[in-house]
Amino acid sequence: MSAQQTGGVSRIMAVFAISFLVFPLLAVVPVSFTAKRYLSMPEGHWSLRHYDALFSSSDWLSSIVQSALVAACASVIATVLAVAFSVGVWYVRSRIVKATVALVLVPMVIPPVISAMVLYFMETKLGAWLPSIGYDTLPGVVIAHIVMIAPYCVVTMMVALAQLDRRIELAARNLGAGLMQTTFLVVLPNLKLAIASTLFLGLALSWEEISVTLFVTSVNVNTVPRHIWTDLRDNISPSVAAISVLLLAITTTVLVGRMVLQHLAARRQLTH
Repeated sequence: MSAQQTGGVSRIMAVFAISFLVFPLLAVVPVSFTAKRYLSMPEGHWSLRHYDALFSSSDWLSSIVQSALVAACASVIATVLAVAFSVGVWYVRSRIVKATVALVLVPMVIPPVISAMVLYFMETKLGAWLPSIGYDTLPGVVIAHIVMIAPYCVVTMMVALAQLDRRIELAARNLGAGLMQTTFLVVLPNLKLAIASTLFLGLALSWEEISVTLFVTSVNVNTVPRHIWTDLRDNISPSVAAISVLLLAITTTVLVGRMVLQHLAARRQLTH
């Protein structure tokens, strides 16, 4: 088989694999436009009634606002912590630091249900001392999400730092720059794209987090994934399909935006 034929077969297999993975996601799109009151494919008439119901429902709007607040706060704090930790590890290389990295990444390898149980007991105890940041509060959910998404943010930043040339730090130090000047004027500006990617990743992970959220919330906090879970258990409404389509569109937009930024950054490096 020639190289051209091999390339053609590879492209066909890639298209098949992508189609196999994407088709179940796209199947929810026509369901969201059904005119019926239950989940079904539209039969001749497409309707926006469920999108209208979605944005006219105070419960759905409240859950969207709460999810946005939690995701924004958790992703920003997790990104700041990940950047600080990763840059510190990049500066200091020792066996103790490697052990610390392994400890930070523990939430990635522990089953989510175990993490959820631990966070539940932690927040119920914390709520006994500080009710405003304990169980079933927005700050409590933010803390739980930070614990879950921070390891992924750390991995993203450490991968970016592994590709950063250490000679820029040595050059800055030789020119008389201190540690803070080297960090904020030399190292971090070269990590702008990685920091943005880490922030986007944190937003996506926090927005879709459900396992931990179910354990640390009850009545006062109702994020979008929790609302979807409750709706699917109690009342299977096509509004769930409508919010799923919107989430799919937002996720796709973020991923495409990230790819465009990476492409522009690569082109800028080539031109310079």
